Amino acid sequence: MNKTDIPTAVPLDTATRLAIERTRVAYERTVMSSVRTASSLITFGFTIYKFFQFDIPGKTPRGLAVDLLGPRELGITMIIMGLASLFFGWIEYRRDVKSLRVLYPDMPNSTSGVITAMIALLGVVLLIVTVVRG
Repeated sequence: MNKTDIPTAVPLDTATRLAIERTRVAYERTVMSSVRTASSLITFGFTIYKFFQFDIPGKTPRGLAVDLLGPRELGITMIIMGLASLFFGWIEYRRDVKSLRVLYPDMPNSTSGVITAMIALLGVVLLIVTVVRG
């Protein structure tokens, strides 16, 4: 096999390269919006759980809402919803980037996975604390 038989990569023109970059950045913005939503749900859920742990002297919570869904259950639900939002957003992002990388293998790697993993770790820790410390 001589040198002329080896296929070489065709360089992309500027318009195509920029279109790929815009698509990649749009995917990152989408996953970061999932991270933003998840972190809000996780922190609000934990805040609700902690806020209603404070005892108010002379106040006894009564009523249907407290009996069925108290602050702890609401907090756990919000944390789980935040983790689910994060999980589904990350799955969608990985699918989209994988399909783009098949067409353009030289696409740079993203750091949004690190941020997503850190928020997921925070969510799991807060979920464990909320469930165990009941």
